[in-house]
Amino acid sequence: MARHISETPATQLLKANHVVYTEHSYEYVEHGGAQHSAEVLGCDPFAVVKTLIMQDQDAKPLVVLMHGNRKVSTKNLARQIGAKSIEPCKPEVANRHSGYLVGGTSPFATRRAMPVYIEETILALPRILINGGRRGYLVGLAPQVCVDLLSAKPVQCALAE
Repeated sequence: MARHISETPATQLLKANHVVYTEHSYEYVEHGGAQHSAEVLGCDPFAVVKTLIMQDQDAKPLVVLMHGNRKVSTKNLARQIGAKSIEPCKPEVANRHSGYLVGGTSPFATRRAMPVYIEETILALPRILINGGRRGYLVGLAPQVCVDLLSAKPVQCALAE
């Protein structure tokens, strides 16, 4: 029996929108990332989606949802969204924008409204695991939820790890 996780802003938003999701908790490891959570939960890291807080050349934040075993090509992403450049935010800046701690960042119910971009191939998956708003806590849901609730725009910016 999985231990019950107290609600997070992310799960409150999912419940308010009647999204059906499953809860998956695991032992969080510093810098373990999506690869670690996929390993301990026994699932494909391709279906574990990372929530990355990045910024453009004007320091405007944005969210990128990427496969757990892929990196983001910031060049390709910048070109597709019409930015000069994109770079990851420093952890403390990411925490400020999202309202979550790095390692526990959910794209749902972020402190600041930010544009969300989702790697197109994620939308082809039947289900994904994505952070539920706390380190060591993922929620399983249909990837279409990211489009429906976050207006996530599909992009092609994945690089093999």
